[in-house]
Amino acid sequence: MEKLKILVVDDESRMRKLVKDFLVKAGYDVIEAGDGEQAVDTFYAQKDIALIILDVMMPKMDGYQVAREVRAKRCTTSILMLTAKSAVEDRIYGLNSGADYYLTKPFDTRELLACVGALLRRQGNQVDELSLGNTALELATCNLVCGEKKVRLSAKEFDVMRFLLRSRGAILSKEAILAKVWGYDSNAVENNVEVYVGFLPKKLASIGSNVLINSVRRMGYQLEVKEGC
Repeated sequence: MEKLKILVVDDESRMRKLVKDFLVKAGYDVIEAGDGEQAVDTFYAQKDIALIILDVMMPKMDGYQVAREVRAKRCTTSILMLTAKSAVEDRIYGLNSGADYYLTKPFDTRELLACVGALLRRQGNQVDELSLGNTALELATCNLVCGEKKVRLSAKEFDVMRFLLRSRGAILSKEAILAKVWGYDSNAVENNVEVYVGFLPKKLASIGSNVLINSVRRMGYQLEVKEGC
């Protein structure tokens, strides 16, 4: 069976080797990068990287910049930030930059491997797409698909639709969508949410989807499947 490929990014060679050795022992294929720019170049050159383990304080591009670059260009690769910056504000900033998890140094190798395993399980077939009714959202391509028809979503449309689909029919407030998609430190306002949610019904209709986005007064938005479809 082909090994899952992990990109380890840290400007300290000893830390890279430490992390690499643990991961190789655990059965992963590991690629290294010594700074942020090299990390981005390597990521785009290697199309099958399943996980990025990313230091924050690095020359040329820091970890936050790398995470934002990856999230701007690609949809699903998991990012684990591994850094000595342990303040709550740093963790929040890292997560809002696109990280899936934030682990502080020094770390227990058992916790590192547990985090890696948990994040990689998200990359399995069970999460290649999110579906509701007759419609699926392909996480790797950002396409909404219904039968033979598909439509590509913009990055923000994708993030909003993914959050709605993962809510499993729960009502999501504009504040929750704003925080999840734009981040707590963004200058975006609730009108941004309204605009991007407003784009989605036309795209759903264009592929014959039976999924509706209901606006629940004073509460937010909720997905449901159109009756009779």
